[in-house]
Formats: sequence, structure tokens, C-alpha cells
Amino acid sequence: MSTNFDPFVIGSLTAAGVLVGILLCLDAGRRIGERAIARSGRSALAGSGSLEGAVFALLGLLIAFTFSGALSRFDERRAQVVAEANAIGTAYLRLDLLPTAAQPPLRATFRDYVDTRLATYRKLPDLEAARGELARSQKLQGDIWTQAIAAARGPDARPSAEMLLVPALNEMFDITTVRVAATLTHPPLVIYAMLVGLAFASALLSGIRSAGEGSQEWMHKVGFAAIVSATIYVILDIEFPRLGLVRVDAIDELLVAVRAAMN
Repeated sequence: MSTNFDPFVIGSLTAAGVLVGILLCLDAGRRIGERAIARSGRSALAGSGSLEGAVFALLGLLIAFTFSGALSRFDERRAQVVAEANAIGTAYLRLDLLPTAAQPPLRATFRDYVDTRLATYRKLPDLEAARGELARSQKLQGDIWTQAIAAARGPDARPSAEMLLVPALNEMFDITTVRVAATLTHPPLVIYAMLVGLAFASALLSGIRSAGEGSQEWMHKVGFAAIVSATIYVILDIEFPRLGLVRVDAIDELLVAVRAAMN
């Protein structure tokens, strides 16, 4: 049974949850502050300003680090597609070193291999389908290796064929593992939990600080909640670039071009 989910809906629900949570924390903080003022006067909130500033600073720092890390991993994933396209193109060209009779079946297997590599990422976010294509590409790697070694060691093969082709194949196969690892590499969930928790804590302290003010300034509070929730959504979207609005699909055109050159 395939695993399907709508990343846009999940991301939107997460952002909406953060938005509502911040607004609730702002309101709860204001109520807490008003009760404290009713008991002890304005002096009860004397030390809340410095604490609020410290928490906001920590929130800003954590947002900066998570955004920077997500963007760095996004760029790495794009670079890996370029590396795979180059590796496949080089290995395919070096098939010319093999005996002429051995080339057609190998070239056909190469075309199937590139098709599965493209399909692996195109089928996301259907994880089961993507895993199926990945398994198929790994099987084709074994077929390519077996055929290439047999041809390179045949009686009609050039002496340099194996020496030049094997490293190119190894590089072509290795980049698939690198890309899988990059797809699975994300910050621990506790980082995002801490980010949301700090957003709520900041809202709570801000609400306490606003207690006793004549106007609640809901426009500013809604704006603050919207900005924080939108920032968290963008961070998550960049962190999972195959699943949301932020995509790396355009860079796949390099692999598409490599595949087209094989026809």
C-alpha cells in the first residue's frame, strides 16, 4: 500500500496551528499579566521586559540557524543532481571503449537506469512508489556492472577499457547513496519543537508585557503571529524541497538532458 500525503496541506496546517497557538499565548499572557497587576500593581511586571528580550533573541537566533541550515542543505541537493548528471554522462560516453557488440545492451540498460533515477524523485511524496523505483535502480546498477565488467574483460576489449570505465561507474553508483542520505538528513525533531515552543513562550511573555495597556493592538499581534508562522512554514518547505511549494525539480532537467542525449 503506497504512502500518500499532501505536503502543502500538512505544512499549511502546521503554520495555521502555530498562528493560532501564538494568538492564544498572547491572549493568555495578557490575562496572566492583568491578574498579576490586580494583585500587586504594575510593579509585578517590572522584570518581564528583560526576560522577554532574552527569549525573543533566542527565538531569532534559532530561526536564523534553522533557516540557514535548511538553505544550505537545499543547495547541496541541487549540487548533487549536477554531480549525478555529470557522472552518468561520463560513464555513458566511456561505453565507447567497450567492444561494439557489447555496447547496445549496455546502452539500453543505461537508458532504463536514468529513467528510474528520474522516477525515484518524481514520484515523491508517494514514498512507497519512490522506494520501489530506488530498488529498481539499484538492481539496474548490478546489471550495468555485470555487463560492463564482462565486456571490458572480453577478448576484444581495449586494455584501457576497464581502467577507465570502472571508476566512472563507481562514481555514478556512489552519488545515488549520497543523494539518498541527503534526502534523509534533517535536523532532529526536537529542534523544530524547540522553535515552536520558543515562539509560544515569546508570545506568552509579550502578552504579559502588554497587560494593563488601554488598547490590545490586535493588528500588531496578528501580524506578529502571521510572520512567525509563515517563517516556520518556509523553513520546513525548504527543508523538504520535494514535498511542498519550494522545489528542486527544475534542476532535474540536467538528468532529462542526459537521458535525451542517449536516444
